[in-house]
Amino acid sequence: MRKKALITGITGQDGSYLAEFLLEKGYEVHGIVRRVALEDPVHRLWRIKHILGDATLHAGSLESYPSLFNIIEKVAPDECYHLGAQSFVSYSFEDSFSTIKTNVNGTHYLLSAIKERAPQCKFYFAATSEMFGLTNESPQNENTRFYPRSPYGISKVTGYHLVRNYREAYDLFATSGILFNHESPRRGSEFVTRKLSSGVARIKLGLTNSLKLGNLEAKRDWGFAGDYVKAMWLMLQSEKPDDFVIATCKTHTVNDFVKQAFSYLDLDWQDHVVVDEKLFRPSEVFELRGDYQKAKRDLGWEPEIGFEQLVKMMVDADLARLQGQNQGVKVVNDLMPADDVLLTS
Repeated sequence: MRKKALITGITGQDGSYLAEFLLEKGYEVHGIVRRVALEDPVHRLWRIKHILGDATLHAGSLESYPSLFNIIEKVAPDECYHLGAQSFVSYSFEDSFSTIKTNVNGTHYLLSAIKERAPQCKFYFAATSEMFGLTNESPQNENTRFYPRSPYGISKVTGYHLVRNYREAYDLFATSGILFNHESPRRGSEFVTRKLSSGVARIKLGLTNSLKLGNLEAKRDWGFAGDYVKAMWLMLQSEKPDDFVIATCKTHTVNDFVKQAFSYLDLDWQDHVVVDEKLFRPSEVFELRGDYQKAKRDLGWEPEIGFEQLVKMMVDADLARLQGQNQGVKVVNDLMPADDVLLTS
């Protein structure tokens, strides 16, 4: 009998890669989406449009306990991957109330519904390196103390402790994956990596001549989203639930990403990049680097795609997309929509 997996955030970067991965494993895949997504599939379901015939979507909201309760009862999943959240850090400063409400309540609602209607279901929570924030320990591991520096990070710390509490108090198989930054051509255009890959492609094609960025010295541990969803799955195949850091243990500055992307297209970044202090975070996290040795030891997981390969992959995808637009051709380059817009990060 096929295992059933339920994914919140299935329309996002991670959700789309995870859905593909689970379908290849023979799972029956279900996803929770907002009703508005079903009404506007071209713009809201573009990352998963190639698998819509293989996955079952359920209209629901992380802000509605009854809708989540009913979906859990109906699907009776064997595994639940909770990826859905307001995950754009800069936006969390602008609307901290909705970020914390959605992220904390959504996690709590799901855990409660699983406890009541599917206690055999294994639960995965998408935690984040932003929980570490202003840490004085590098690299960070599963024992590093949390010091979040954004409403988003605060909401995820709360979710992490909710997961731990349900695991210890109710004996649920509940895990948290503390994922460091992971990117891909499917990354939302409001994130700095996609802003960069799209921006340099536009400059190469003569569509613009400059790119505004914030703090170039911020350091991040960047990996490939396709690698990281495998770690999510491996966590739920373990004999007992536990929490794991998923990272590459290598850091690069935003400026490293800039230089790699521009040099790849034979451009001088200094001729085009403009630093705009308005794009700096109110409270910056300057270096996050994850120690994934526990995941390597207990799960057999290691990252496969390196930094340079990741940057080239993203730049190539945006180049092909934009070239297709210029030629009036409908291009599906790793499922990126032709009407994608560039937002500030």
